[in-house]
Amino acid sequence: MGRKSDAPPFRVGLVGTGYIADWHAKALGAARGASLVAACDLDLARAEAFGRRHGARAYGSLEAMIGDEANPLDAVHVLLPPDRHAAAASAAIRAGKHVFLEKPMAVDAEECSGLIGEAAARGVAIGVNHNFLFAPNYEQFRGDVRSGRLGRLDRLTVTWHRGLDQLLSGPPDIWMLRDPRNIMLEIGPHCLAPVLDLLGPLEVIGVHASNRMTLEGGRPFYRRWSVEGEAGGVAVSLHLSFAQGFTEQTIHARGSVAAGTVDYERDTYLLHRHSPYSLDFDRYRMIREDAGAMAAQARRTLAGSVLSKLKLSSRGNPYGLSIARAVQAFYAGMGGAVDPRLSAELGRDLIAACAAIGREGAGEPAAAAGGEPEPVATPREAGGEGAAAATPAEVLVLGATGFIGRELARQLLASGRRIRLLVRSPGKLPADLRGPGVEVVRGDLTRAEDLGRALGGIKAVYHLARANVKTWEEYTEQEIEATRRVAEACLARGVGRLIYTGTIDSYYAGGKAGTITEDTPLDPQIAWRNLYARAKAASEGLLMDLHRDRGLPVVIFRPGIVIGRGSSPLHWGVGMWSWNSVCQVWGRGDNPLPLVLVEDVASALVAALEVPGIEGESFNLVADTDLTASDYLAALEEHAGASFQKLPTAPWRFYAADVAKWAVKQMVRHPDRRRPSYRDWESRTQRARFDCTKARNLLNWRPVCDREEIIRRGIQQPASQFLS
Repeated sequence: MGRKSDAPPFRVGLVGTGYIADWHAKALGAARGASLVAACDLDLARAEAFGRRHGARAYGSLEAMIGDEANPLDAVHVLLPPDRHAAAASAAIRAGKHVFLEKPMAVDAEECSGLIGEAAARGVAIGVNHNFLFAPNYEQFRGDVRSGRLGRLDRLTVTWHRGLDQLLSGPPDIWMLRDPRNIMLEIGPHCLAPVLDLLGPLEVIGVHASNRMTLEGGRPFYRRWSVEGEAGGVAVSLHLSFAQGFTEQTIHARGSVAAGTVDYERDTYLLHRHSPYSLDFDRYRMIREDAGAMAAQARRTLAGSVLSKLKLSSRGNPYGLSIARAVQAFYAGMGGAVDPRLSAELGRDLIAACAAIGREGAGEPAAAAGGEPEPVATPREAGGEGAAAATPAEVLVLGATGFIGRELARQLLASGRRIRLLVRSPGKLPADLRGPGVEVVRGDLTRAEDLGRALGGIKAVYHLARANVKTWEEYTEQEIEATRRVAEACLARGVGRLIYTGTIDSYYAGGKAGTITEDTPLDPQIAWRNLYARAKAASEGLLMDLHRDRGLPVVIFRPGIVIGRGSSPLHWGVGMWSWNSVCQVWGRGDNPLPLVLVEDVASALVAALEVPGIEGESFNLVADTDLTASDYLAALEEHAGASFQKLPTAPWRFYAADVAKWAVKQMVRHPDRRRPSYRDWESRTQRARFDCTKARNLLNWRPVCDREEIIRRGIQQPASQFLS
């Protein structure tokens, strides 16, 4: 028997507030019978920001959330990395809560079976979301297969071709990269879920993993997988590629009387059937029917997205819609029959099949690597075992996991300095920042106690940390106020120098800017600029106030468009990139860009430690080069062997699109409906010239300006990493 329609809604808490949590919050907002009331994350600041967006109470741990009697929960959604699924789900089940997990259910079938047993013993429901199983196009395909509309199936082919950005951006110790088999447990359920849903258990006949690359510590990763098997008498083929390239996510079934194709990426489903006509007319009729169906579905998808933004429809984004439908099905079936697509048994069977594929394709880690993989070194935490015997660090780097921060830390180590890093997740540090000479404090600079631990014995602080936020309220708290707290702590501890990185984006750099030096004021109309530029300018302002009023020994740097190793060659300083293949260039693309190599930025920051008497000064860091956006893209194309779509775009076109979006936001009373700024779009063209004589003279800064060397180190090297 299902739940009574007049029963109060289930009170739901989310464990983990990363990217997918926003989709679950939206799904719960549209679901009948469930309401989001709580969220927890080890990063309490992130949980609090999430809670403000969605009206949920924030907690710093699962234990605190499920133990709060003033805010009781009925159900918990587990949205954590896969290796933490079982422990979190088990804790929630023991507390008597229903559990809804994002795939994969756990990391092995034994863990899954344990959760099933615990849930049965406690009398609570457990469901697993395999998101694409609730996409409307898949449901239509599923109905056609089950009704026999395709006839007797002969072959089912699943394609998953999506570049895996984490291979480039890390962090290097995330679970799916720790073992070459893990990727099949992470992504494999997406591909196998429709197979098991439609056909039942899969017998794996052959697996081939190829396009091997070596990650940190000698760990292998295979970017291409091919799997052949059989399920229910039907031949099954899986093709996966994680190399950068055109995205394809499809399921194709060949039957005895028809064929069907689901395209998840473009949100379509086509049923291919013959007509009663002769060959030529039959071919014509089939093509016309396919084209008509594609056009109709394209209009439907676009209309659904537009109406959703206008709050006239709950359909919205296909990805979000499928999550919403899965969440709705879970709560609708509570106390009655569970939709088999959500069943824990399906989740367990999928993990067993994915694990078998991983073992056959990648083997044991040592065998796949040609020897025992070198473990990723664990950073020595400040105050930990052996810390007292070592020479203590005197330089603290905030933001060492970022692009510039990593290079700065490397150069500080190369100069013989011992450094300390304050990071939320030490696992995000690359291998060369995990060895001797590096201390790590695990924590968040927004928390006074973490910052205090990090500052012990420190003489100089680099503040390069950047908040990953969206709203001005979040920028105010996590960028501006966080910078204030860092500065106040430096004053209280008597730190000798605070080195802060701002951005040239805080200048107006449009067609009327002329030549910019450090004497040029930041954009006097900064309130009309993007939130990042505005927040950085506000942080600079408060730091200079503290310098004048209380003697804060601060030095400010404003790097230009920073390029080089460790960054994507599809740089947004050149233009707005879409799909890794389309670049809308800021303006005509014929003016020299303010480029600078990351190594040169770091060298200037290191030099600032030694130069006396520069407190209260600011330095712009831009190389003297004539490389334009057009030149940049031409060099990238030549090295990559690819032709990108290059669209020089006048600022007014970006502005007009922004105005249209703003009008929609005004209509729906969207919380983020800032008035668009033409000045901000025009400034992105970077038509100003930068005179960095001050940095050259006072810091003896000598950046690479040679055109060919900038192309080699700033474009070709990143492209070799990114596009290989």
